[in-house]
Order: sequence, then structure tokens, then C-alpha cells
Amino acid sequence: MKSYHLSSSGRRTALVLLIGALIIWAFALWVFQTTLGISYSPVAFWGSLRASIEKGLTISQIVPALLMLVLIVATPLVIWNLLEEWAASYTPADDGLHFASLGLALTYPWEGIAAIQRLEPDADEPADELVLKQDFTGQIRNPVLRWLHAQAYGRLRLPIYAGLAERDELLAEIRQRTGLSAEPAYEAPVLEPQG
Repeated sequence: MKSYHLSSSGRRTALVLLIGALIIWAFALWVFQTTLGISYSPVAFWGSLRASIEKGLTISQIVPALLMLVLIVATPLVIWNLLEEWAASYTPADDGLHFASLGLALTYPWEGIAAIQRLEPDADEPADELVLKQDFTGQIRNPVLRWLHAQAYGRLRLPIYAGLAERDELLAEIRQRTGLSAEPAYEAPVLEPQG
């Protein structure tokens, strides 16, 4: 059985995005700390946060701190998504499409795949996703991994990444095994002249 992984250019793109996300996360941590004047030391964190709040926070501290807090929480989810993309492997087999990545091992039966949707058809490297008829994430035993995977993609979708090597070959095999027809070519809407 042949497995499909990210191409070398897809890995480079994921690596650049991963480095960018790590820089953004480090920046958010630094700005959050300096804006509120707190310490990240486990012993002093709560005390310094309480002292900062008791001293009184201005709007010029609250707004950047809230924005940085959102980045501090959201960026690790983006990092997880990029790492899952980096390690993704798709293997078509008789019993379905096997997806593996970072401790995940899922089998999507061919009859469980409802459609293949093209995302952003005008993109240089368009991505596709499989629309699933039911939730297959129950196959992931670790609840944290199950939650992270569901946060990245949802429970009824599986992306076929744009940077995947021989992606068109994989999509053709999925269509052949599921009996799904090829997606019609994307057509821009025709605008009627107004008169």
C-alpha cells in the first residue's frame, strides 16, 4: 500500500509557518508580561498578577493584554495543527483511508466519505477536504489528542493538504474507491449588466 506525505516544498512551507507561529507566541508572552508588569515564575505569578490588578489597570494595559492573551491561548492550537500537517500520512487500503499523524491513527471507511470539497479554488495550491458522514474521532483513545484533532478540523472533515506529494493521485484514488464523481471546475459567477 502506498502512503502519501507532504512534499519537501510542503514541509518547508509548514516549517516557515511553524517558526512564524512560535515567534508570534513568544512575542505575545513577552508583551503580556511587560504590559501587566507580572512575573512568569511559578512562585511569583499569582502574587504579581494580583498586585498589578490591585494597583489598577488602564485601558492602554487592558486592551493589549487581552489581545495577547488570545494569542497566548490560540497560537498553541495553530502550532498543533501545523505539526499534525507536518506528520500527516494518508494510506488508501481496502477497508478505507488510513490517516496517521502524531500519535493519531484513524481509518475512514470508504462508505463513510460523503464528498470531496475544494477549498479556495483560486489559490495557487488549492486544498481539499473530505466531508464525512459520521464522526470517526472515537478511534482516538487519548482524549487530549482527540480534542486537539477535532479543534483543528472538526469532527466531520479531514483535510487533504495542499502541500501533499502526489495529491491529485490520492484524490483520484479516493474518488474511484468511494464512487464520488470529480468535482466540477470552479466557475466565476457571471454578472448581469445593470441598465
